[in-house]
Amino acid sequence: MQSFITQHLASSGYPVLFVLALLGAMCIPIPSEITFGFAGALCASSFVHASGGSHHLTLWAVIVVGTAATVAGATVAYLVGRFAGRAFVDRYGKYVLLSHDDLDRTERLFSRWGDGLVGVGQVIPLLRAFVGFGAGVARVGAVPFLVLTTLGAAAWVSLISVIGFEASGNYEHVVRWFGGAGYVVAGVVVVVIVVGIVHRWRRYHEAQARRSQP
Repeated sequence: MQSFITQHLASSGYPVLFVLALLGAMCIPIPSEITFGFAGALCASSFVHASGGSHHLTLWAVIVVGTAATVAGATVAYLVGRFAGRAFVDRYGKYVLLSHDDLDRTERLFSRWGDGLVGVGQVIPLLRAFVGFGAGVARVGAVPFLVLTTLGAAAWVSLISVIGFEASGNYEHVVRWFGGAGYVVAGVVVVVIVVGIVHRWRRYHEAQARRSQP
């Protein structure tokens, strides 16, 4: 994943940045630490030359493109959650181990913590990929959702991009830092996926058993 992201960012620049950020906000856990970190590093000429890249990016543009793509992706997930959440579970829940109980828990979570969870969720790795869908299921207002998503996304993209830019003076350091982060994230993702699948399988079948009881 790290190699794919860095190679395509270095060779294609903003279009790949937009696509990766878009997908990363649509329930696809693409590690944004690597995406925005390397994009920030590519804003420094020395890093571009050292990495063999062909695109010298601009920090403000990386932040704008990354934020816009994140908001767009989260909005797609939000619309699916809001207008097709229950129907989606009815039709595809058995394939993704998602039940109506899960949607009920999501609604209770937003009811407890409020709309602010949208903004906070955008600065938490892994959770940020799913917060848009959850906000849609919980029927967070469109305006608060867009405002909070924009603020949270801008904060996260800016932070990671600036870290990448500041570390760009030492190519090996950047590779080691974000490469290490990539391995950590990948390891966490694998563990979370395995544990999550087992947990989801149990919870889904428990929920289905309760719904089938007279």
